Amino acid sequence: MIIGTVTDHRSREGGAMIYPVYSRRSGGLSIGINLFPDRKLCSFDCPYCEVFPFETDIPFSLDTMKTALGSAIREARKNEIPIMDICFSGNGEPTMSPFFTEAVNTAATVHSGLAGDAKLVVITNGSGLLDKELFEFLKTASLQPVNLNVWLKLDAATEAWYRLMNRSRILHDELISCIKKFSSSAVPFTIQTMICKIKGILPPQDESVAWVHLVTELAVLSCSGRNRSGLKAVQIYGKARPAGEDPLAEAVPLAVLEERSSQLCQALKKAGIIVPVEVYE
Repeated sequence: MIIGTVTDHRSREGGAMIYPVYSRRSGGLSIGINLFPDRKLCSFDCPYCEVFPFETDIPFSLDTMKTALGSAIREARKNEIPIMDICFSGNGEPTMSPFFTEAVNTAATVHSGLAGDAKLVVITNGSGLLDKELFEFLKTASLQPVNLNVWLKLDAATEAWYRLMNRSRILHDELISCIKKFSSSAVPFTIQTMICKIKGILPPQDESVAWVHLVTELAVLSCSGRNRSGLKAVQIYGKARPAGEDPLAEAVPLAVLEERSSQLCQALKKAGIIVPVEVYE
């Protein structure tokens, strides 16, 4: 399934806590929640990141977030624009915010009252899973009544490509171990993978093979035992927006994304697992 590109957005770097945007992966209007209106804060340092470094004197406020979120939902409803999701993303890794758990619970309350038909989503690089309390919170919040959709970044299956794509101080093996543990929990989740060139180089063959193997393993783990929900989808996407370090990271041809998708679909089919694999140019 191929989904088209979208227009760029930069309002969150101006200090916005709530920023409506048309999202290619959501397939329509996504209302973003930004827990870092004052600066960029992330445990990864991806060269393709569209969030440019910035600073403001605007502190995060749960009350402001709640009010602005309600206003954004009402405005969309007033203009008869369907809301696909309410999404924690913003200027970094949401789970690094000291307000994260409170913000999720607050957004869930507003969501259920005003936009119950939209998804509640968090886009995370998975680093929060290394914290036991956050691990348990994400597990619990993924179920009813909060029903938080966890979209989990997995850009690299090998340590060598991880160093280029994510440039994190977090040990790759430790992160993957936690992701495997999370996938074997009885919770639904989605995998997101960015594929782009770094320094003009495509992901090498060993990385592609390792990624297909790893995602297939996560799918198997997520469907084992008592877990009947498991891996809901895999989203493969390319670089579509300007980044602060351009041209270090470059977009790849659609054929590269489609080839990775085809390889994964074949592996999943061989494993007897049906999971939607979506490609976003």
